[in-house]
Amino acid sequence: MLKKDYLGFSKKDFHIYIILLSAPVLLTIYRYHGYPGTFNPFLDLGYATDQTVSINQFIIFFLLMFIVPVLYIKIAMKKRLSEFGFGLGDTGFGVKTLILIPLIVVPAIYFAANMPDVRSEYPLAKSLIQDQSHLLVYELAYVIFYYIAWEFFFRGFLLFGLKNKFGAFNAILIQTISSCLVHIGKPEGEIIGSIIVGIIFGIIALRTKSIWYVFLLHAAIGVLTDLFIIYNN
Repeated sequence: MLKKDYLGFSKKDFHIYIILLSAPVLLTIYRYHGYPGTFNPFLDLGYATDQTVSINQFIIFFLLMFIVPVLYIKIAMKKRLSEFGFGLGDTGFGVKTLILIPLIVVPAIYFAANMPDVRSEYPLAKSLIQDQSHLLVYELAYVIFYYIAWEFFFRGFLLFGLKNKFGAFNAILIQTISSCLVHIGKPEGEIIGSIIVGIIFGIIALRTKSIWYVFLLHAAIGVLTDLFIIYNN
């Protein structure tokens, strides 16, 4: 006969269970209700259709992956966002990591932006290649709604929320697995890169106790990929 606690369920770990389940639940909602073709744009800026759809996509991602976790942290967990990497953390080490942008990120992205599979994927709004009149607004939406939400969810909510329970490196692997799965359907090289970057960014986030330095690195990768493709087409 199975013991009452054979599942190992513990009420004190309730928030841990919610954090773990948030990844498949929220990402599934995003996949089926936040990808282009799965929703009708609720915000029409009068831009080209693909730009409008992409900006709406970024906002949906922000609502799911930033607003929902923030509300849970503040209302249910009653904790400070700084406990999930939302503060500046170790600014000295953090600023030093940003030297990776000119030394590694820019050259690597310039090279990647010339690869056919990357050029076929980015920018998400292909009309930007011919018309850059709204490029600034598009990229700002990309950075503010998509990349802040991405880093807060994976390198904040998941990573900092799970590290005390499972240990630092196990938490890094959990958020890496989750973030990698979002890349399914992207170029193979990008998926492999997301595993490597996920681990590295997780280490940096924990070392700095902040998501903001990896946010700047990640946003630089995304924006530079778009710009190199658009202006080298």
